[in-house]
Amino acid sequence: MSSGGKKSLNTVTLLFKLPYYTHWGQSLVIAGSEPALGSWNVKQGLALSPVHQGSELVWSGRVSVAATFTSEYSYYVVDDNKNVLRFESGEKRKLVLPEGIQEGDVVEIRDWWQDASEALFLRSAFKNVIFNTTENVKRELQSVSINKSLDPEEIVVQFVISCPRLESGSSVVVTGSNPQLGRWRAQDGLKLSYVGDSFWKGNCVLRKSEFPIKYPCIDSRHVVSIKRLRMIALNIYSTYKYSQISQAGNPSLELGPNREVDIDLSSPKQSRYIVLSDGALRDAPWRGAGVAVPVFSIRSDEDIGVGEFLDLKLLVDWAVNSGFHLVQLLPINDTSVHGMWWDSYPYSSLSVFALHPLYLRVQALSDAIPADIKEEIQQAKKQLDKKDVDYEATLSTKLSIARKMFNLEKDKVLNSSSFKQFLSENEEWLKPYAAFCFLRDFFETSDHSQWGRFSQFSKEKLEKLISEGTLHYDVICFHYYVQYHLYMQLSDAAAYARKKKVILKGDLPIGVDRNSVDTWVYPTLFRMNTATGAPPDYFDKNGQNWGFPTYNWEEMSKDNYGWWRARLTQLAKYFTAYRIDHILGFFRIWELPDHAATGLVGKFRPSIPLSQEELLSEGLWDFDRMCRPYIRQEILEEKFGSFWTVIAANFLNEYQKQRYEFKEECNTEKKIIAKIKTSPEKSLWLEKEDSIRRGLFDLLQNIVLIRDPEDSTKYYPRFNLEDTSSFMDLDEHSKNVLRRLYYDYYFARQENLWRENALKTLPVLLNCSDMLACGEDLGLIPACVHPVMQELGLIGLRIQRMPSEPNLEFGIPSQYSYMTVCAPSCHDCSTLRAWWEEDEGRRSRFYKTVVGSDEEPPSRCTPEVVHFIVQQHFDAPSMWAIFPLQDLLALKDKYTTRPAAEETINDPTNPKHYWRFRVHVTLESLLDDKDIQATIKDLVTSSGRSFPGKKVEGADESEEKLSKVQLNGKS
Repeated sequence: MSSGGKKSLNTVTLLFKLPYYTHWGQSLVIAGSEPALGSWNVKQGLALSPVHQGSELVWSGRVSVAATFTSEYSYYVVDDNKNVLRFESGEKRKLVLPEGIQEGDVVEIRDWWQDASEALFLRSAFKNVIFNTTENVKRELQSVSINKSLDPEEIVVQFVISCPRLESGSSVVVTGSNPQLGRWRAQDGLKLSYVGDSFWKGNCVLRKSEFPIKYPCIDSRHVVSIKRLRMIALNIYSTYKYSQISQAGNPSLELGPNREVDIDLSSPKQSRYIVLSDGALRDAPWRGAGVAVPVFSIRSDEDIGVGEFLDLKLLVDWAVNSGFHLVQLLPINDTSVHGMWWDSYPYSSLSVFALHPLYLRVQALSDAIPADIKEEIQQAKKQLDKKDVDYEATLSTKLSIARKMFNLEKDKVLNSSSFKQFLSENEEWLKPYAAFCFLRDFFETSDHSQWGRFSQFSKEKLEKLISEGTLHYDVICFHYYVQYHLYMQLSDAAAYARKKKVILKGDLPIGVDRNSVDTWVYPTLFRMNTATGAPPDYFDKNGQNWGFPTYNWEEMSKDNYGWWRARLTQLAKYFTAYRIDHILGFFRIWELPDHAATGLVGKFRPSIPLSQEELLSEGLWDFDRMCRPYIRQEILEEKFGSFWTVIAANFLNEYQKQRYEFKEECNTEKKIIAKIKTSPEKSLWLEKEDSIRRGLFDLLQNIVLIRDPEDSTKYYPRFNLEDTSSFMDLDEHSKNVLRRLYYDYYFARQENLWRENALKTLPVLLNCSDMLACGEDLGLIPACVHPVMQELGLIGLRIQRMPSEPNLEFGIPSQYSYMTVCAPSCHDCSTLRAWWEEDEGRRSRFYKTVVGSDEEPPSRCTPEVVHFIVQQHFDAPSMWAIFPLQDLLALKDKYTTRPAAEETINDPTNPKHYWRFRVHVTLESLLDDKDIQATIKDLVTSSGRSFPGKKVEGADESEEKLSKVQLNGKS
């Protein structure tokens, strides 16, 4: 009895063990939900100690707890100050102690580090779509208990395994070398019980005498004492594997080497209970395939001028018939910033939460559409059924029809329980969005700095704007109404896709428009005096300027990135997978001043600059020479010929003999554009505007260093500085120093900084939803990117014409890593057919090196060539092979009558590109074409990729032979 008169609680000792190799200065800590494990405070968690065991470094730690103890927990890699350097992926571990443990017992928990790749199959794309079956949903939970008292010779080993890919009706057994495990006969093995969340458990009571004993190898050269021999003999050992048993009773042993359980009985505090937390069942790598197409590019018999959310049902049907498990879309958020076709750019969001009214099906707004509106709809379908999307006419028509239906049914809809629930669940973003749309139309601009007293957002102003008594309240409610119906229609399509075992994959744009709801409501989250872009790369040799403000990550971190978490939560309402646009931006972003029009003269943020002190120590002192545009008279003459004097008179000042600088009114790229268009002297350069603008930009960009506008003692090397005449005219010492510093800035000194930056932000995105995440990692790739993506379980992108290996012109799909999406093209480049026709020399090199033929390649990309390239990607080791719809349709001559160049979705070199491509054949026609669906499905099945409806029963003979070999205990 305790001093208080109460019976004291039984206490047991938990002994955690985890094999893990650390670097110098690193250690492991367990943090969990209970005070004994720090209550999720890593600094107060259980510190582990390392011990070398054979070839492994095993970290272990003990803690005393009550026998009824339960807790969630995770392992963390920390530095000497217990700052977290790395943490496990996937869901938190759940510890429930075995039944029957007694006072003083030791429970040994042997864990494996949870890698991100193992956790992928617990994401909603797999758990709720591909592997989701009625059987798995309804599978009853089973208890795991020991129905007897243990004697001193007995030890309980609990086997724990995660099986997220288990087939419907299947069960799991452990089979191994011990008699209790069936001596490698699966039918006699230990049957496990399903305990929820894809986990299976089973207890095996083992007697010490039943274990084979590991003796040392003794020969004439070694003498081992009896005492030492007795100590070694107290190590007992068994090998085992997990096996799936199908509903028909057929066993399928997991892949890989045999697992081992090795128990040291020499310890005075021997563990009576050993929990083997074995991670995930080792299946063959799962591989799937998908189709990519923007919603606006879809064509159906029902749409009005553009693809619509409800068309996704037809696309899902076609995907299933073709063997695809995934449909990938471009961003679908409202982009109505300018009120014209510029808004066709889907990556420049007006709101990161609102859906685009363009994708509304007006016929589905009501079951009681009046005859005159029905006739208007039919006329609109005919008028807008064009080769490409007429963005302005289509959006205007849909909103006009929607307003008429709103006026007829607003009371019925706005008072419905489903609408009230939608408003309640989304009011945080929906009310500011509706107010923004009203103000945009009232002031005739989205530039909220022009809105007078409404320029600064406040909740008080918002409430007045959207209050019921205002004259414009119907306008506010109309925006609610449209968003409600868009939500209903997309939710309907998403539910249909899940039912058909098809993943809908969305797109998370890297930026938002500077004149957006988000910058109005959350101005401190953005650096509004900057712009986002990308340095020169495959897409554009001059870099790209997207115009989005860069993020204020420091401010975003103050509420643990709440804005990002809200974005992902919203996206997860519709999608079970998503593409992170320009994932490199989460490591570092290419930041440009807001006065830039191109993407060339930027710097990475964050980055470690070149300091003035560093440059001076290297003998570089003339900062004005290196930072000012280098303009000599001979450069002007070479660039503009005899017209140079006109250029000099209108745009430049001569500050030294034959040396020039830009006038104040045209010393930025945007000022140059404005002056060329508005100058009284513009008649002098009529029909020469483009060449003059390019020439002046070249002069402005003719610098070696960029001075930091916020700190004049910091400098950044201009990208590709060796291409400039400013660099070429420097002395050899300066050139050598700048070459070295350039390489250091772009390829060396930033790596740790960028890695740390990504590990602050990306885990927040990944952990706030259970969607499957893929990262678009094209362009200039820092060395830290791929290791971080691998660590976080992010799936990368491989485009054959843009290999990540510097020594290759064309990627080799057969050598791609598993954690990738492979594709022959994407929306940011020309289609397979167009790429084939663009460059005769490149086409010949591809035909020789990739196809392996010395013959002259066909001038057009024939269905045979397409089949070869597509099959390469289907056969690749990549987890996903995802194909633009245009490339798949090129498998059949019938669909290649349209000029190939017209099928390109985006031209990254043109910031004002019109995103308007529409597939020239309806989904209904494609569904009727059984031939192309069969061709594609044959490619899927022959490559061994999974497809909707695929059954594991009746696996091929090679798999059956492999299972027979493994069931004999060999691997």
